[in-house]
Amino acid sequence: MLRIALGSDHRGYRLRAALEDDLKQEKYHTQFEVTVVGGSDGYVIEYPQVAAAVAGLLQNRKVDYGVLICGTGIGMCIVANKFAGIRAAPCHNTVTAELSRRHNNANIICLSGSLLGEETCVNMVHKWLSTGFEGERHQQRLDKIKLIEERLLMKT
Repeated sequence: MLRIALGSDHRGYRLRAALEDDLKQEKYHTQFEVTVVGGSDGYVIEYPQVAAAVAGLLQNRKVDYGVLICGTGIGMCIVANKFAGIRAAPCHNTVTAELSRRHNNANIICLSGSLLGEETCVNMVHKWLSTGFEGERHQQRLDKIKLIEERLLMKT
């Protein structure tokens, strides 16, 4: 069972709710365990705290993957990528979603709650969750990213 954290600020709430409903459907009940982070309808919550919470859950192995949603997906992505071991990717269609997993082994997908439609995002998340990492030459690149993270951590 994949453990997924869904996080959104107030601009991504409706899309987050739709994704939660989709992933909790009876046909998926044995595939996904969903944790929700963020506010409810009408409750203003800013993206930095949501992205940090989801990235923390992933870092601490409480979840396997994260989905972050704000107005554009960009703010969430910036915050999440501040955490060592997090590879968050802003995706705009099923091709970028697939390639973020296949080539970059992204563990968080960042979506726009304002610019993309619900059906598009549901399809992107399913494509993202069902795509594996190719490894090989791509793993060599991720190893280099890990070295950069380790060097930066040693300086603090």
